[in-house]
Amino acid sequence: MSTVPRLTDRKREAIVQAAIAEFRSNGFETTSMDKIAARAEVSKRTVYNHFPGKEELFAEILTRLWQTSEEQSALSYRPGKPLRGQLRELLQSKMRMLNDSNFLDLARVAIAAAIHSPERTQDMLARMGQREEGVNTWIVAAQADGRLKAVDPAFAAHQLQSLLKTFAFWPQITLGQPPLSAEMQQEVVDSAVDMFLAYYQLPAER
Repeated sequence: MSTVPRLTDRKREAIVQAAIAEFRSNGFETTSMDKIAARAEVSKRTVYNHFPGKEELFAEILTRLWQTSEEQSALSYRPGKPLRGQLRELLQSKMRMLNDSNFLDLARVAIAAAIHSPERTQDMLARMGQREEGVNTWIVAAQADGRLKAVDPAFAAHQLQSLLKTFAFWPQITLGQPPLSAEMQQEVVDSAVDMFLAYYQLPAER
C-alpha cells in the first residue's frame, strides 16, 4: 500500500499550515479564508470543502497542537500503580503542552478573539476545553477504583490544571513572560501533585 499522501490530504495539510502562519501573523479577526487560500495556493472553494469556517479551522489547529504535545499513554489510569507517579506523568505531559511556543502563540490568538467576539468563538473555545478531558477521565477512573474522594471530578480536574496554568500559562499569555525553565516546571508539577493528593487521596492510599 502506498504511503504517499493523497492530493486531497496534501491540500488539507497545506491549508492548515497556511492558517497557522496567518493566525500567528495577523490574529484571528484579521485573518480571512481568502488569505489562507492564497497562502496555501489553493482555491477558496477548496478551503471551504475542508473547513466550513475559520472557527473550525482554528479549532483543528489547536487540537493538533494538543495531540502532538500529549502522550496519550500517560493519560490512562493504571490500577495498582502508585497515584503519585501516575499523576506526575499526567501533569508533566500537560506541562510540555503549556510550554509549547506554537500552542502559546495560538492560545493568545484564541483568547484575544474571544474577548472581541465571544459569540463567534464560543464553539472554538469549547473545543479547546474538551482537550482537557484527559485529566477528568483519569480522576473518574481513580475514584471508581476507590483511591480518590468521591467529589465532582470536573471540579477537581479544573483545580489541578489551574495549579499548572497559574505558573505556566497565564503569565506567558497575559504578561509575555518566558516559558518556565525545566527546573521550575518540575517544581510546579511536584507541588501540584502534593497539594492535590493531600486533599483528594483517600487515607488508605497514603
